[in-house]
Amino acid sequence: QVQLVESGGGLVQAGGSLRLSCAASGSIFSINAMGWYRQAPGKQRELVAAITSGGSTNYADSVKGRFTISRDNAKNTVYLQMNSLKPEDTAVYYCNAFINSAAGGRYYWGKGTLVTVSS
Repeated sequence: QVQLVESGGGLVQAGGSLRLSCAASGSIFSINAMGWYRQAPGKQRELVAAITSGGSTNYADSVKGRFTISRDNAKNTVYLQMNSLKPEDTAVYYCNAFINSAAGGRYYWGKGTLVTVSS
């Protein structure tokens, strides 16, 4: 069974940094796009950053220049390096990926990791 597991969330002061990781496991044939979304209390889930299998990236305007998404295809893992964190970055961060497996191709979500930025 394919699953995505995030790690690296926590409490950090404004201006600090965190690195999130998301590892995919299971009977995986290949992984296409991978991305990070976040959902703050009372708000809709939004795209933070995404990366294709070839390494092309895109970012939400609110995180450009502060966050960097990367992936290690050999490890089926995507990362999100978050620098210069702001209180408004506080949210649950979710990993998302389109995974081709024995069950076919579909999007998968992780359970999320909480990032709290104190002022």
